[in-house]
Amino acid sequence: MGISFLLVEGSETRLLAVDPENGLSADMKLEVRNLARVTDKDVRILNNVNLDIPRGVIMGVIGPSGGGKSTFLRALNRLWEPASGSVFLDGVDICELDVISLRRKIGMLFQVPVMFEGSVADNIRYGPQLKGQKLSDSEIYKLLALADLDSSFYKKPGGELSVGQAQRVALARTLANEPEVLLLDEPTSALDPISTQNIEDVLVKLKKDREMTIVMVSHSIKQIQKIADLVCLLVNGEIVEILKPEQLSDAKHPMAQRFLQLSS
Repeated sequence: MGISFLLVEGSETRLLAVDPENGLSADMKLEVRNLARVTDKDVRILNNVNLDIPRGVIMGVIGPSGGGKSTFLRALNRLWEPASGSVFLDGVDICELDVISLRRKIGMLFQVPVMFEGSVADNIRYGPQLKGQKLSDSEIYKLLALADLDSSFYKKPGGELSVGQAQRVALARTLANEPEVLLLDEPTSALDPISTQNIEDVLVKLKKDREMTIVMVSHSIKQIQKIADLVCLLVNGEIVEILKPEQLSDAKHPMAQRFLQLSS
């Protein structure tokens, strides 16, 4: 049986169904079908996960620690290799795509930013240089602005940045590859409230201005309620609910209810 939810786009509301038996949908950017992962010690981390992620939305992923959230996220750009036929990008099995090209299309921002050697500009140029492209100064300034950083950061050494600044540079570096999808694994958990707000504002702007599809794992329910369009509750390796942010209090699964109560 599928899970249905309403997607609101301006004045238009469409019903979208999450049902692996119905095949792939043109409305979806990412589709996950029976995704599973079991460790070498026969511990099941993900248990036949099925999820449709519409294009141009922010999908929040929340749930108890150890429930498989980061593992799920890393399957979407093959940081671990999912089984063939379990993850699709625009209807194409990601296992059939060149992995480097895939990771340019599906960029990822981690919890703790890592700066490469050199200046901020060197960091932002890194990805395009790998495919023989050189970003102009004006393109770098635009990426800095997109990540809510001013032009004074251009020549700053990466090692002299605060964690919040480094996270925004890491975001600009990811965006330099022109991704279609952005994955975020608790990107603000190490940041102060102002830096957190800066990142949240950038994500909302990316969705609005670039219609970017964003999948974000967060430990903060308030953050997800503030910026997400849809929320996926992942418990013990299974998706137990898909709700709109304002409907989280209506969650029916017992473990999801307990998690939400303890986290509120």
